[in-house]
Amino acid sequence: MAHFASAGALPYKGRMAIFPRPVSPKNALGDFWGYFRQQRQHKWPLLGLSVALTYVIIWTFVIDANTNTMPTRNKIIYVQSWDANRSDAAIILQQKIDFAKREAALVKQQTRMQGYADAFGIEWREEEARNTAKRKEAVKQIDALLDQRLAKAEAAEVKHKAAPETSATPAGAARP
Repeated sequence: MAHFASAGALPYKGRMAIFPRPVSPKNALGDFWGYFRQQRQHKWPLLGLSVALTYVIIWTFVIDANTNTMPTRNKIIYVQSWDANRSDAAIILQQKIDFAKREAALVKQQTRMQGYADAFGIEWREEEARNTAKRKEAVKQIDALLDQRLAKAEAAEVKHKAAPETSATPAGAARP
């Protein structure tokens, strides 16, 4: 006990300091400058590496903070222009074409992801077989639905073209 008192330190009284006794900002700064006064070969590369890593960490946080939070002003969105007078059959045909393109893109993306799975040793073949069977059934049903709608639209179009335009004239009026 006398040793602690002579060194100027207080004895332990059930509470603990955050930092050990000899650490203070003044001592830490002194140690820092003392380290840089010494002639060591690895001093500058380590300083450069620590500054670079700190910069990368701060830069990552700044980029992450701006992701999906910045306003989207001046963002140009292109839309496809369609003829206002196009028929229902033309619309359904375009839907079939778009659906086929989407399916082809999906198959291409799945093939690419399967390559990544193989590279990392992830087993995907059993699940892919189940999902492919389900997907083929869903595609078949969607194609059948689109074919039904297309047939109905084409029949309505043929019926509309074949019917004389008598509905536009009044019942008792003579056509010119």
